[in-house]
Amino acid sequence: MADPRIAVIGGTGAVGTVALRLLRKRGYDDVRVFASARSAGRIIEGLTVEEATPDALAAGDIDVALFSVGTSASRELVPHAVRGGAVAIDKSSAYRLVDGVPLVVPEVNGDRALEHDGIVANPNCCTIPLTCALKPLHEAAGLGRVRVSTYQAVSGAGAQRMDALRREPVDEHNVGVDWSWEGDETEEESKIRAEAQKIMELPDLPISANTVRVPVLVGHAESVWIETEEPLSAAQAEEILRSAPGVQVVDTPTPRDAAQTDQVLVGRIREDRAAERNGLVLFLACDNLVKGAALNAIQIAELILARALV
Repeated sequence: MADPRIAVIGGTGAVGTVALRLLRKRGYDDVRVFASARSAGRIIEGLTVEEATPDALAAGDIDVALFSVGTSASRELVPHAVRGGAVAIDKSSAYRLVDGVPLVVPEVNGDRALEHDGIVANPNCCTIPLTCALKPLHEAAGLGRVRVSTYQAVSGAGAQRMDALRREPVDEHNVGVDWSWEGDETEEESKIRAEAQKIMELPDLPISANTVRVPVLVGHAESVWIETEEPLSAAQAEEILRSAPGVQVVDTPTPRDAAQTDQVLVGRIREDRAAERNGLVLFLACDNLVKGAALNAIQIAELILARALV
């Protein structure tokens, strides 16, 4: 096929601007950027912002549409892009748990991206790095239980929160829990559990998550405790992760080291002394705007485009 015609919807936001930069870096030239009416006419990465209207997205001149907008906007606009013949790769939670919509991390379940019916969902920015680390360990020894605590940068809440942190680094609104509650857990915690189960196709895997926002601009970090069905030493786990796609083993992962990198940094791999059996602990960090969002979507697009060339 000719050069793919790619649209970034929400291109003025924190994830959208990273997507535009990565697309240029990877050699894509036929790229358009869409956003709300108030942003139309702005210049982003040398491109003029167009208004994201249903008619514009359904015009039939887009092959892949990367959506980085809110859930309600995705529900409104994604069907129009699909109607126009585009494959929509959506970053919001609108379609992630919808039956029949693939939820994809290319290093984990990339083949599922090819089973789409016009829409592929891009997972939560903590679920992506978590499953990159969990999948190879599951293949080696079987996962019995997972517990995770996340420390999430303010960029996960959008560009405005990043600006607020730059203005006032110790602003109390930049820390704590800023997600809505679903009973006794946050929506973010339930997302991580449900999405990881779907991606790894382990619907009965016990997963418990605890999430918190921290005063860091970019880079989510996660402490992970796992129990495996079969014995797996820390040294064996480290060897497995060193060979895992998308993963880089380091001594001590930090958000600073992960910033602007494509890899999920994993380290501090050790036996869990509190586990009754087969317990491991690890720590990971990932750029939530790159691999945790924009890059993962682009990798999904590349899987789909590669199939179109066959």
